[in-house]
Amino acid sequence: MEILQTIWNALTNENEMLVNILSIPLSFIEAFITTLLFTTILKIKSTKKQKALYVVIFAIIGLISQFIIPSPYNTFVNVLVCPILVIIIFKTNILKAILAEIIPYIIFVALGSIILNICVTIVKIPVIEFIKIPIAKTSCSLIMYFIAYILYLILNKQKISIKIFENFKKSNKFILIMNVFIGIIAIAMQSYLANLYSHFIPISTTTISIAILVIYFAFSMYSLIRTSKLEITTQNLEEEKLYNKTITILYDNIRGFKHNFNNIVQALGGYISTNNMEGLENYYKDLLDDSQKTNNLAVLNPSLINSPAVYSILTSKYHESDKLGIKMNLDIFLDMENLNIKPYDLTIILGILLDNAIDASKESKEKEINVTIRKDDKLNRNLFIIENTYSNKDVDIDRIFEKGYTSKKDENTQSHGLGLWNVRKIIKKYNNLNLYTNKDKKLFKQQLELYY
Repeated sequence: MEILQTIWNALTNENEMLVNILSIPLSFIEAFITTLLFTTILKIKSTKKQKALYVVIFAIIGLISQFIIPSPYNTFVNVLVCPILVIIIFKTNILKAILAEIIPYIIFVALGSIILNICVTIVKIPVIEFIKIPIAKTSCSLIMYFIAYILYLILNKQKISIKIFENFKKSNKFILIMNVFIGIIAIAMQSYLANLYSHFIPISTTTISIAILVIYFAFSMYSLIRTSKLEITTQNLEEEKLYNKTITILYDNIRGFKHNFNNIVQALGGYISTNNMEGLENYYKDLLDDSQKTNNLAVLNPSLINSPAVYSILTSKYHESDKLGIKMNLDIFLDMENLNIKPYDLTIILGILLDNAIDASKESKEKEINVTIRKDDKLNRNLFIIENTYSNKDVDIDRIFEKGYTSKKDENTQSHGLGLWNVRKIIKKYNNLNLYTNKDKKLFKQQLELYY
């Protein structure tokens, strides 16, 4: 009985050493629930091994900083370590890594302030004394973790998550990251000051102060996200304009074909009745070319090319080629939603390759470009193949990727020789990309290979 009484006295009286000892298992519990929250809310794909690794490392670093690094520097160490661990272990981007820290932090700050406020009011003990009592501090922490876990179960069941806009402009993404990072530091400082001066400042005042700061930070993020959404909407409207233009041309072509259908059939009958096979072959070739143009326009459909960035590039280059009298044939048989390359980098590469193809084919007698996008399951790769007619047969395919090298013979040479050099720079950033270049007497060929 004396042992139990001793334990009870240790738990119910101020005992900072025991509070620190009990904080060790609590740190692992907090790290575990934190991991569940941010992986669910941010839709971060993870394995049990990754989660376990993060929990152990983050909890250990948190305990080391708590016992070794003096306050408030230990707070800033934790602020910096968390995003770095998320990036390394979960292979995510900086924005998600920072949000993986701040979202659980805000949840724990809010829950902790409310629970502590209620407990202190019930037991009528000053906060500075309350948090030094092991059973009081541990009970409040366990209640907070239990509520946070229930919140995780609700979010997981309802599949509630935050969408992070991968297609933010670089400038907006940087502003958002800085905004989130500064918000974390501001809230961390506010929490630290609240704990430091808790015996002077009423806990209700501290809670309201932190809540106002969190709300301000949330509205700031909301405003930036709304601005980025408007930019995305503007981009989508531009794509819709291109699609409407394509649909209008396609509709006119079909109407024209329908109007001339009887004449076409009669012309075919004339060649057949006179047994003029040479004339029939030439007429059929012209008819096939006209039909191919309609087929190409039908392919330029955002539901078929399910990447807005690639769709925009292909559509704009198609209409540009059409204005120059260049025939562009399109064959697209690929789902572009899950390509192992950033849309930004892919559009730069395609834009440069198509610009080069247009420049070369407009100087040739047979103005033609073939674009094929397909999957090659045998070699586990996706192919983007661009072929074009060209007149300069002396182009050196071994030197075209050198900086400053160009086969163009106009006066504006300063802007030439950088396109394919930039393409090579982008390809070097990835370990799953390859660009194969070839030529024959008729066609110059660029084959971009994306392995998966």
